[in-house]
Amino acid sequence: GLFCSTPMVALSRNVSRKQAMEMLLTGETIDAATAREFGLINRIVPREYLNQVVSKYAQTIASKSSLVIKTGKEAFYAQAEMALADAYAYTGRVMVENMLARDAEEGIGAFVGKRKPEWKDE
Repeated sequence: GLFCSTPMVALSRNVSRKQAMEMLLTGETIDAATAREFGLINRIVPREYLNQVVSKYAQTIASKSSLVIKTGKEAFYAQAEMALADAYAYTGRVMVENMLARDAEEGIGAFVGKRKPEWKDE
């Protein structure tokens, strides 16, 4: 047989070691409720509503500044493997850089002015 070596990398970084080892050693499939319990998924959606829910998520994310989304994603993954103090120092620098972006000013202004932001992605 084959051991799931490459899937093990992502699995071991997203669930507890005990849960990952159980899944890897048994090779058994899990249902949606177990996947949610293990933290592999955020929510369970009935099949007939899946496209609607995914579209809503996509629209929500697409309505944000793409520059800010890109910055946030990069920072999330970069800090994940850092020591705690290094992660805070790094994300502090990211926050300062983010605050200097035009879209940060626009977002704050839109919030205060109770209006929809007009992102420039800069």
